[in-house]
Amino acid sequence: MTKQAQIENHVSYKNQTEICNNKGNALALHMLTETLQEFYQRHPDGTNNPFSMNNAGQGHFNVFLRRGCVKRSPFGRRDFYKIALVIGTGIMHYTDNQVIIDRPALVFSGPLVPSSWEQNSLEQTGWFCLFTEAFIESHEHQHAIRNFPLFRPDTNHILFLDDAQLAFLSAVLNKMMQEMDSDYPNKYDLLRSYLQIMLHEALKIQPPQTAEKNISGAARITSLFLEHLERQFPIDSPGQYLKLKTANDFAQNLAVHVNHLNRSVKEITGKTTTHHISDRILKEAHALLKHTDWTIAQIANGLGFEEPAYFTNFFKKHTGASPGVSRALIV
Repeated sequence: MTKQAQIENHVSYKNQTEICNNKGNALALHMLTETLQEFYQRHPDGTNNPFSMNNAGQGHFNVFLRRGCVKRSPFGRRDFYKIALVIGTGIMHYTDNQVIIDRPALVFSGPLVPSSWEQNSLEQTGWFCLFTEAFIESHEHQHAIRNFPLFRPDTNHILFLDDAQLAFLSAVLNKMMQEMDSDYPNKYDLLRSYLQIMLHEALKIQPPQTAEKNISGAARITSLFLEHLERQFPIDSPGQYLKLKTANDFAQNLAVHVNHLNRSVKEITGKTTTHHISDRILKEAHALLKHTDWTIAQIANGLGFEEPAYFTNFFKKHTGASPGVSRALIV
């Protein structure tokens, strides 16, 4: 993307967030998704390091102190994940409800759930870390973070903390801050471990029963769709093949009309059902090309293509290169 295109894209995002803040959350579905780079444009990291989507060698990670918070953050989706330990009062706004935060809380934000933060008090402290899917995923557990309960669209995203939980999580985030400034060559591996500790600790905390009770039907259908999509992967043997390959297949499996499924997925994620299916198939194709010695025909069959040529055309359309060329470049 050219520098001019980046500027125009950022201006477009700013204009749409201003419209949303003026007219309310109902316009959120028409907003662009904030990218990680756009986040840093409005929230510099305080260093002279150039922005990098791959600062950790495998994805991106960073951690910040919460200070000087904006009165209200832009409402919309992000293409990255964020965990914030909020010390201060405010309101988390979602598409169809809001949650008042009046005591220390751990707040989870991800690509599937549009949201914004509105502060009620001037005193705001704590920490937050942000990371991409690539930072935490592995070949064996691809997209596991999408299915983590607190990032899913049909569940709670806020955990209120008691004194012991607050002290423990504060210590972990403080360790993250120290590690980010260290020269330890394997610091991102250590940071990945700290992040895993936070995720496990969150699972041990009982979610509040009063927060986010009214989960929309669209969110439930979208969650089921994503769950059924992910269940089909990984493809472990050449004899295994996808059974659900189209929006119609998933609609029949979920016993809903395909138009209802498509509207729900688009509303909640900002992407079409077909986009999610194609994206997941493409990622599995890359994994099979890299990690197996299967022939192109075997990979095509496993991914549900009737003919290898159909798979080649699909792969080339989305990547610009044939499967064979892509495999050669990987090797």
